[in-house]
Amino acid sequence: MRITALALLPLVAAAVQGANFDVKAYGARGDGAALDTAAIQKAIDAASAGRGTVVVGPGVYRTGALFLKSGVELRIGKGATLLGSQEIADYPMKPTRVAGIEMTWPSALLNVYEQSDVKITGEGQVDGDGKKWWDLYWKMRREEYEPKGIRWAVDYDCRRPRLIQVYQSSNVELKGLNLKRPGFWTVHLCYSQNVVVDGLTIRNNSDGRGPSTDGIDIDSSSDVTVTHCSIECNDDAICLKAGRDADGLRVNRPTRNIVIRDNTVAAGAAGVTIGSETSGGIRDIEVDGLKVLAGVPAGILFKSASTRGGTVENISIRNVEMTGVATPLSITMDWNPAYSYAKIPAGMTGYPDYWRVLTEPVPPEKGLPHFRNVRIANVEATGAARAFRVSSHAGAPLVDFQLDGLDIDARAAGEIANAERWKFTNLKLRTADGSRVALRDSREVEGLEAVNP
Repeated sequence: MRITALALLPLVAAAVQGANFDVKAYGARGDGAALDTAAIQKAIDAASAGRGTVVVGPGVYRTGALFLKSGVELRIGKGATLLGSQEIADYPMKPTRVAGIEMTWPSALLNVYEQSDVKITGEGQVDGDGKKWWDLYWKMRREEYEPKGIRWAVDYDCRRPRLIQVYQSSNVELKGLNLKRPGFWTVHLCYSQNVVVDGLTIRNNSDGRGPSTDGIDIDSSSDVTVTHCSIECNDDAICLKAGRDADGLRVNRPTRNIVIRDNTVAAGAAGVTIGSETSGGIRDIEVDGLKVLAGVPAGILFKSASTRGGTVENISIRNVEMTGVATPLSITMDWNPAYSYAKIPAGMTGYPDYWRVLTEPVPPEKGLPHFRNVRIANVEATGAARAFRVSSHAGAPLVDFQLDGLDIDARAAGEIANAERWKFTNLKLRTADGSRVALRDSREVEGLEAVNP
């Protein structure tokens, strides 16, 4: 029987389906010197035709931005390193959101951009080689921006590549990777749904301490799980965001239905952070099983500003262990004023259009953020400096917090301000100085009498 070429097509498709595509077969050298971007991208593009797996074997592959395609798995094997290019031209400018506002920005090293059904897995390493970008940031900030009173602008003007960006995508899995030294944020999940982040090891403080090297940022996204990650970074470790000020209120897209379970933070600004970008709202969040180690300033950190707006609600945080964390519970609604409140100095001209977005006034009635319906349970903290550092705005108190089973050993109790309908049960608070919690401008707060039991 004669078989035509047309009849063979289904068989060819079946053979390609699920095949492996070795990047070295497409010209990647993996010697740490040659730029392997084009070769690796060819392997990705080939794999996308058959929903295959791109295999990165042992070696050091210097590369610029790579763009994953729907149906493709990128598997970075043991002994393999993707090493970020030092040339900003190797990271094409793309529309995205950066630190709460929509703007064009350099692509990340690895991008899942408007795709679906994508995996990035393996025991290998993705290294942003970020010190060049860190040094550039500090030079700009200290020598130019702070002297001019525009510290708030440098984070947007100093263009630094992120390590992994998942943008407007769905059904994405990041698993088992070793990540280090991003120029900016490590993992940014933005406007995306159904994302699994599991077993990442993030080490951002080798070769210096990079500014704004967040670990995992979940930004106006939904149905995300983050499990079994180990994080050392120099800013927020696991952070929930939803837009900044007028632009965030315009987009009005919440972060919701997030599960964060069984993670360890050894360095960073906090164990888990909500904010400061709260404009689109953050709700239905579950944190369960979190270890925060010595040197981290805060265990649980909520932060926003009087121009952010948004509602944060239905938050459950439980089973948290802290050792040597300065403040177990820190809440501020006036976070980092030099960064949060942007104002263009009189007479300044020639600035980019996004400065106008950053400085667009927010009416006071829209600017105050609202935090409510928060449950915190089974927290054990030893070696704290102070147990609580909590405050909000008088016009937007922190409402309906239930705190059960907090066991805290601290030098001082700290303070709680602008709280309404807070209930402590099974509180154990031991303070070296014998102090009790200073309660200010609050009402209906129960259960704080159990100090130094």
